[in-house]
Amino acid sequence: MTALPCFYIPHGGGPCFFMDWTLGPADTWERMAQFLRGMLARVPRAPRALVMVSAHWEADPVAITAGAHPELIYDYYGFPQHTYALRYPAPGAPELAAQLAGLLGAAGMPAVLDRTRGFDHGVFIPGLLIRPEADILIVQLSLHPSLDPDLHLRLGAALAPLREQGVLLIGSGMSYHNMAVLMRQPQRNPAGDAFDAWLVDACTAPRGEREHRLADWAAAPGARESHPREEHLIPLHVIAGAAGAEPGGCIYRDRVLGAPVAAFAFGG
Repeated sequence: MTALPCFYIPHGGGPCFFMDWTLGPADTWERMAQFLRGMLARVPRAPRALVMVSAHWEADPVAITAGAHPELIYDYYGFPQHTYALRYPAPGAPELAAQLAGLLGAAGMPAVLDRTRGFDHGVFIPGLLIRPEADILIVQLSLHPSLDPDLHLRLGAALAPLREQGVLLIGSGMSYHNMAVLMRQPQRNPAGDAFDAWLVDACTAPRGEREHRLADWAAAPGARESHPREEHLIPLHVIAGAAGAEPGGCIYRDRVLGAPVAAFAFGG
């Protein structure tokens, strides 16, 4: 069976797609929303399940949601009250979660099953756009709090066999995530632009070069200005690791709140 592609996507700012936006133009997030709504059209066949790696969960050892009916975690603050009533009743997949744990354990990376944790907003907010029917099984995988790029590339590589089993792997973050700068909405962002250009070049490079460059991402121009802390970038490493030798491409590019934002697909 042909392997499904895998994706690194932006998940926006909190519940930004489901409220009247006041910190900039009303359509600030509309292009991103349209991209997310069209994502499954890029997949050659309907996935049987999603495995999502969100910037908003870190655990040591790496943890995997294993409940059959995960609740939602409204881990955003200061937004309109109605955004805390959003619902996304996508089913969990305990058997798939156990399979993930087995793949990671076989690769020398212990993982634990968490049967009580729900989906954070890095999963359910884009999920509401990607598959509003909430009828696809979802398992969420945590990052390791070390945020070590090599470890997360290897973690992704361990999950690669799932792509041939109809599982769609999605890394959910933001390719630029310096909140202090975003709140100022600068007209110019040279550090962000430099990092964005580097990231596109790195993700579209051949496999060996791609992994080498992503492992050393912090040395890239504008890297630390774009990611003072890298939790929103590291889901990309998981996805790039799962891609193996397959090529990467930039499938979305935008400017939001004065910063460049990109999404990437690998394989498929």
